[in-house]
Amino acid sequence: MTDIADHETQREGGWRPQAALLCDMQLPLRCVFYPLGFPVEILTNSPEVLAAANESFGHMRLVRKIKAMQIRVGVIESESPHPPPEPTRREYNHLYSMVADNENQAVLDLSRCTSFVWLNRSALAKRLYLRYNFLEKVVYLLLGAAVVTDLHAACVGQYGNGILLCGDSGAGKSTLSYACARAGWTYTSDDTSYLINRSRVPRVIGHAHRVRFRPTAKALFPELEHRQITPRMEGKASIEIPVAELPPIHTSMETKVNAIVYLNRCGSAQATLVRLPERTATERMCAELFSAGEIRTKHERVLEKLASTPTYELHYSNLDEAIRQLEALTQ
Repeated sequence: MTDIADHETQREGGWRPQAALLCDMQLPLRCVFYPLGFPVEILTNSPEVLAAANESFGHMRLVRKIKAMQIRVGVIESESPHPPPEPTRREYNHLYSMVADNENQAVLDLSRCTSFVWLNRSALAKRLYLRYNFLEKVVYLLLGAAVVTDLHAACVGQYGNGILLCGDSGAGKSTLSYACARAGWTYTSDDTSYLINRSRVPRVIGHAHRVRFRPTAKALFPELEHRQITPRMEGKASIEIPVAELPPIHTSMETKVNAIVYLNRCGSAQATLVRLPERTATERMCAELFSAGEIRTKHERVLEKLASTPTYELHYSNLDEAIRQLEALTQ
């Protein structure tokens, strides 16, 4: 049994009980990235973390000059015999946790936009695991708590008028948004758009640098024929392609929202637009929010911006007919 004298000796030799908390971990490497155009500084002790962050956010540029939020990622040298699983996520009010195992986890305070990520070498072994399950999730959670509200919607525009394409999974948001882009529209997002919280009028930011498709899209677009399914750690099988590798299309990272369209893809229906009651989009998007407590209350308040935006339901089966219906909303 260790007595008090032994503890004193250990302290004199440099041992401190709080060392096990990793509270003094040195993070000498840092770099600023611009996801969605907002500055985010990542501090770490691992060059692999910065390399992964560059793959996720390096293509973006500074759009809004605000104080950079900081994300700390500490890596310990231990390794697990098996790769860590997908993290389990939990939230209480403004506190958020992501836990894969006892050495790979993240803690976030969404009200103060602070976070810390602890990882071991096994989590770095697969770059996609690191990017999707920790780096990107932490970054977009913090941005979503502070400056944007994420929407399950694609976004395209024409003549300066933006349209949000909404609907359940499988309704055809990605397919129709890319078909619009091939027809000369401006492409902003394929599946997720971010409503800017402090914008006076509804404006969204999107991932205009890439498009994600379901594997079935190969039958619609010949340029996808030889593309492989992107290895992802979660979600449905998809083909993710940088816009730079596709036939040229017009893109815009940000656009004003002039209309909202809910997609209802039917087997053989002729394309028709039906006007929906005011506040339909606000109420549906509030129900889809993946947040809690005061952060959810904030998002619900932001979504009121869309209450008076003209909202429709598009019944369609043919992409060309659907595009013609959408064109009527932009002219």
